[in-house]
Amino acid sequence: MSLRSALASRVARTLASNEQVSDTEERADASRNAGCAPVAAVPPRTRGKVAGVLRCVVLHPREGVRTLEAELFDGSGALNLVWLGRRTIDGIEPGRRIRVEGMVSEVDGRRTMFNPRYELRPRPGECG
Repeated sequence: MSLRSALASRVARTLASNEQVSDTEERADASRNAGCAPVAAVPPRTRGKVAGVLRCVVLHPREGVRTLEAELFDGSGALNLVWLGRRTIDGIEPGRRIRVEGMVSEVDGRRTMFNPRYELRPRPGECG
């Protein structure tokens, strides 16, 4: 990398918004998860494997069944994760990094994965 491009990169990062920096960091982290695709690249009605960070976790009923729902963000887009019949899952909490695998569907215009297989990943700064 030339001095000019290194300087340009540093200036761009300094001027970037928090959201842009977060997007960039999530895309870089997701790229380190071998075999994972970006959320934006996984079309509905296909099986996918993605990794990212949980931005929010909510418990609420869905058609009479309690569900634990979370939003996974990887820098390219968001994926709703829904565990049917669950009130809690240890480790599923905002800020947690996770890798999931399952069938991607589209619900109300949003990519959604029901009862995904998951692997909890270390938080930034944790060993693992």
